[in-house]
Amino acid sequence: MPKFPSGHATPASVVDALKAVAGHPSKARASFAGGRCVRGTYAPSDQAKEITRSRSFTKPSRVLARFSVSGGNPGIADTDKHVLRGFWFRLGGDGDRSDILTQNAPVHFARTLDQMLAFLKARAPGPNGKPDMMKVRAFSAANPETLHQANYTTAHLLPPSFAGTTYWGVHAFPATNAKGETRFIKFKVVPVGADVPPAADKAKARPADLLHGDFEDQIAAGDMRFSVMALLDRPGDPVMDVTIRWTDEDRREAVRLGTIVITGIEADATCDPSVFNPANLADGIGYPPDEIFAARAAYVISPGEPPLSGNELRFVF
Repeated sequence: MPKFPSGHATPASVVDALKAVAGHPSKARASFAGGRCVRGTYAPSDQAKEITRSRSFTKPSRVLARFSVSGGNPGIADTDKHVLRGFWFRLGGDGDRSDILTQNAPVHFARTLDQMLAFLKARAPGPNGKPDMMKVRAFSAANPETLHQANYTTAHLLPPSFAGTTYWGVHAFPATNAKGETRFIKFKVVPVGADVPPAADKAKARPADLLHGDFEDQIAAGDMRFSVMALLDRPGDPVMDVTIRWTDEDRREAVRLGTIVITGIEADATCDPSVFNPANLADGIGYPPDEIFAARAAYVISPGEPPLSGNELRFVF
């Protein structure tokens, strides 16, 4: 297991802060609350084994996945460019399972859990229901790296569908192949087909809920296909700081590990009780060394949420 970071913040305190920012919605995830559970298939490429010996990436398997939007409000419009789109996917079977989280921005908004908590507290709504913008600006000025994610999403118009979105893994995973060679990789999930941002006027005309609408039609038409890519590290790449990108990340060498095809809709309960756990990584994919990943993998039950059976845990951020 990854080492949990030391500091004042805990996953539980971050969950409380996430819920406060969202207005304390009842019976909702602390983050990425709105989503759709789907199923599909994964087919590995011939190159996958050169990067990792992980059977979850080198063998065909069924896929359980969830498209979602960030924040604790499940009713937020998923066409808002300030709201992240998420894509969780689970590959492999019993004993060889890997759960991977990706989003439509290549960086996280905080480097440490303490910084994440401070970021959220600065944005907590006051008595008038709105955050104190003087506090927000003061925090941003003192922590400029926390603006990298928002700057990226502001500069990139959203594609008109979840199927046309490129998703990034912000963490650097140590990947080990059958020869015992290890290097860091970042996951990038690329739609099969053009990922062209819409024109501004078309963006305004899009429906407010892309997770419904023609979602099923896109799946039925076979339009939800993604290449799972591994971006390969270079000497000196930062692997501890998830708020910054690797140099020339958009154009650097990448290997296609395989292809995910989404084939159907699953009931929300299929994804909700047995929540994706980033600590589930099959041999050949190791734990990223950064603090945010360690905190995500800690997995606590969000305060106020219904209890889960057995040893099930609930995704918090």
